[in-house]
Amino acid sequence: MPRTLLSFICSVVLAFGCAGSNQGEAQSPPPTAADDGEVQAARGAKLYAARCALCHGASGEGSREGPPVVGKDALPRDPRPNQKYRKSQFNTALDVAQFVSKNMPPKNPGSLSESEYWDIVAFDLKANGVSVAGKHIDVSSAANIKLH
Repeated sequence: MPRTLLSFICSVVLAFGCAGSNQGEAQSPPPTAADDGEVQAARGAKLYAARCALCHGASGEGSREGPPVVGKDALPRDPRPNQKYRKSQFNTALDVAQFVSKNMPPKNPGSLSESEYWDIVAFDLKANGVSVAGKHIDVSSAANIKLH
């Protein structure tokens, strides 16, 4: 798998791994189906910093609280033996997004809106060198992003 895609997946896990409260945060414009990945990624960057970085690190490097989501050790196909939440393989970006939306943050799984999860996925893709310009990141597009 290309390193940039692996880094993306790690960032997705990171982004969804730990979420804090978003009370008092500035609200982004409401998402629309016409938003391309660049617009989604801009919203996702703010969400990641506020909701995920605490557990997975500001750069996705991982911490005692969460595994790395960026870099060579991030998002392997098979779950690590010591992983508490993940039990399934990551073959596509959709696999990662589905896991994150159902399991993250650990203390409040599924607490972000569907569009917030997709915005974070778009951010992670872009942060890992995957072009998101001109495409809306969603179930269809993520299913076509192969990780391994």
